[in-house]
Amino acid sequence: MSQPWRLIPPLEASGAVQMAIDTWLLDQHQHHGHPPTLRFYTWNPAAISLGVSQRRQIPEHWQTLSWQGQPVNLVQRSTGGRGVLHQGDLTYTLITSAVEGSRSQVYRFLCQFLIEGWAKLGVSLEFGQPDRNYSRSPNCFALATSADLVDSQGHKVIGSAQLRRGAYLLQHGSISLVPDPELWQQVFQIPEPPPNQAQLAMQKGLTLSQAIAALTQAAAYCFDAQLITQPLTAQEWGEIYALVKKNGSECQCSDPSAVSSRS
Repeated sequence: MSQPWRLIPPLEASGAVQMAIDTWLLDQHQHHGHPPTLRFYTWNPAAISLGVSQRRQIPEHWQTLSWQGQPVNLVQRSTGGRGVLHQGDLTYTLITSAVEGSRSQVYRFLCQFLIEGWAKLGVSLEFGQPDRNYSRSPNCFALATSADLVDSQGHKVIGSAQLRRGAYLLQHGSISLVPDPELWQQVFQIPEPPPNQAQLAMQKGLTLSQAIAALTQAAAYCFDAQLITQPLTAQEWGEIYALVKKNGSECQCSDPSAVSSRS
């Protein structure tokens, strides 16, 4: 029998809000019986999310970046990894528990819906290979790891990271779709890499809604999940905003009330 999962409709919000939602969902699943959850979201304004241990290892110029008249926020993730530029990407979050296996096996199980979903859209993905230079770069998308997904040309498409609390885990990841090349060069001070297959699909007319629909359908199949659409309630938003305020001194963040749904 399929397990009920919560599907939160796509949201666009600041990085501080998005990271607070992810942390809140994990806490609710771990301590309050909240069901496993899947959601997709985008970032506004643009932001760079930093791995949990990366705060003191970032380029100095990241503190003063701007794009389209707004600062590029620096936001701390609760997961590991390097810096991820969130502009023109789609982010997914999975909250679940009791997934058996090693860390690598769990990654492979949870990422399968990404492989299946993009395959339906004509994009073939596979796991990357470990690179010893990964930890030396502040840029998550500069190199792939065995937890990341690359296309048939070896170009990184999706970078994922995990936080595990015993049997409970949060996995989220960034899917690079329509990056701005000028912002990329401003942030990482190198030319943007060649377009990956997902980016080319977007250039040929694939929409964000179509990508989300394919990935949602694949998740229901891969996790044997009954996905029940349920937006965040007013009470839940109140708890999330309180968490944003509590964490406010640890990151730059825009007005947390600037949230909109995405179709």
